[in-house]
Amino acid sequence: MTGTALEEMRIVLGPAGFVAGQDLLTAGPLDDASASAGPILPLALLRPGSLPEICAVLEICFRHGIPVVPQGGLTGLSGGASPCDGAVALSLARFSGIERIDPVQGTMTVRAGTVLQKAQEAAEEAGFLFPVDLGARGSCQIGGIVSTNAGGPGVIRYGMTRDNLLGLEVVLADGTVLSHLTQVAKDNTGYDLRHLFCGAEGTLGIVTRAVFRLAPPPPPVQTALCAVGSFAALPVLLQRARRDLILSAFEVMWHDHFLISGGRGFFAEAPDYALLIEVQGGDLEAWLEAGFTEGLITDALPAGSVAAAERFWSIRESRHPERSLKGLHNLDVSIPLAATEAFVSACRAGVLRLDPLAQSLFFGHLGDGNLHVIIDLPGLGPEGKTLLQDLVYPLVREAGGSISAEHGIGRLKRDWLDQTRSPGEIAAMRAIRSALDPRGLMNPGKLF
Repeated sequence: MTGTALEEMRIVLGPAGFVAGQDLLTAGPLDDASASAGPILPLALLRPGSLPEICAVLEICFRHGIPVVPQGGLTGLSGGASPCDGAVALSLARFSGIERIDPVQGTMTVRAGTVLQKAQEAAEEAGFLFPVDLGARGSCQIGGIVSTNAGGPGVIRYGMTRDNLLGLEVVLADGTVLSHLTQVAKDNTGYDLRHLFCGAEGTLGIVTRAVFRLAPPPPPVQTALCAVGSFAALPVLLQRARRDLILSAFEVMWHDHFLISGGRGFFAEAPDYALLIEVQGGDLEAWLEAGFTEGLITDALPAGSVAAAERFWSIRESRHPERSLKGLHNLDVSIPLAATEAFVSACRAGVLRLDPLAQSLFFGHLGDGNLHVIIDLPGLGPEGKTLLQDLVYPLVREAGGSISAEHGIGRLKRDWLDQTRSPGEIAAMRAIRSALDPRGLMNPGKLF
């Protein structure tokens, strides 16, 4: 039965769109950045190049009961795109491109396989700004961005992906197309399916096209790297930045993360907290001077050029770390700002109880509450990740936060979903999934 289905798919997709058998070993990455699949290979890697091909292979999978794992740029950290036994992987990398930019409406219609940076460049050429930005912009794809409701450092200015999404086209498990590629912001015509699929992690269907609201090009950006001596100063600085400036990024790195990410030597003494602030209007220099005068900022380095600003961002994005950060445990959570200091202290103490050799690194988009927790547990084996999640996620719940800010639930966080969602909410989500995918074929084992 499976062999017949794979042969049907091979005929539909042709050699450019169908990879199976030993060819999978040389097909490139088949797992996302979490590397959670281990040795599991999909039955086949499907690379459709058109909407009819996408519909056809999904209909074949539905008819034969074959699960489908959607894949984008494979930059996720929750195992949401990891292959599973007996499933095919479906990549939309060949279904890419900008279909339309409407300069009057200020919108872009884009295919799901388009790399984010390509969309950003197309928007810039048309005189606009694509409002979503991520560190993985050179490899992440629009479909994955929509499916995880991705955020990034610009959320404080432009919002999450869902805040910039006007229309969406999705293919359901049986090959049915739901296409509502509206260009208008006001559209009160029943259930908002756009927001239902945004953030669903491919469990309800395959995102194929999206319409994004574009933003006007920003004025010249002002950037500064600041040394801050106490966490208590950060909420005050954030409140004043929101009041006095047009704030576009408010990124905070704790001492250890700042040093290991390349911050050594920027200040005479490495600060307890390094603040990277970016604004699109207002007098940043006067704001810095006021913060320095009041003792909220102990030192500041305004970026005098684009190259200097890029140097600051290279630290924040850990482009050239002193040691490799690969293989470390990376948890992506949201914490209310007022609870962040206590959460970090409790997290550090708990991690050291797990492993006296542990190292804890923290940074985040604190303007929107997103905190990244990077932990090295050299004294523990493979069980370290589970022990770490058992420790951290109850702390997140107690703080009133979320166990996933940007990367979704996927496979790696599903056992802790109840830490931030009630039984009733989980039951409602299961019911929605069952209604749209009654055979449970879309991205099985993820989210629930």
